[in-house]
Amino acid sequence: MPHILIVEDEQQMALALKDNFELEGYEVVAVHDGEAGLNQILEGTFDLVILDVMLPKISGFDVCKSVRQKGLEIPIIMLTARGEEYDKVRGLDFGADDYVTKPFSLIELLARVKAVLRRGVSQKKDEMLTPLLIGKLTVDFTNYTALVDSAPVKMSHTEYEILKYLWHKKNETVKRDDIMKQVYGIEGDITSRTIDNFIVRLRQKIEMDATNPKHILTVHGLGYKLVLHS
Repeated sequence: MPHILIVEDEQQMALALKDNFELEGYEVVAVHDGEAGLNQILEGTFDLVILDVMLPKISGFDVCKSVRQKGLEIPIIMLTARGEEYDKVRGLDFGADDYVTKPFSLIELLARVKAVLRRGVSQKKDEMLTPLLIGKLTVDFTNYTALVDSAPVKMSHTEYEILKYLWHKKNETVKRDDIMKQVYGIEGDITSRTIDNFIVRLRQKIEMDATNPKHILTVHGLGYKLVLHS
């Protein structure tokens, strides 16, 4: 189920969008200023952000710019009351995936959200058709094989699934609960400690020094983050 963040200072509009997206089956969080929105993006595990341009504290443009500078690839659809071509170009230059001008129809926004989410899934599937280098590990998620310096590495199915999920959310903080739900489902009989043990095993396969990880980082109090550019 896609997880959407709405950053909109008009609280009635934010509530209306939240209610309608939840009716469509999405999980939704709504906040009302740019600072809160940026913090949610950096700490959360969202699949898409609906981001107003005119926000208190930090503008939507600056939120989008900060997100992209930190290497996060989360899709962003920007909302604005402005219709000037310059503002649209500016938002896209900062890394927005789409742009919707107020007033807009809910049907149009829903269609754009679905299209952006489909593009993201399609791009990730295309990328995963070829082996990926994660740290010192070359992993093929299509055939479930892994190599280090051309030597086969034994990995369990669960290790593949956890690593795949971290890769999909690369450069984002992933909560332990989200990993458990993704890999085991809501009814899975598993604890966060089990996830920690799997992370230890993955680090032994990926990191040059598992005691000083550079790729699978611990975000204290929250979970983990896979970083590919360290």
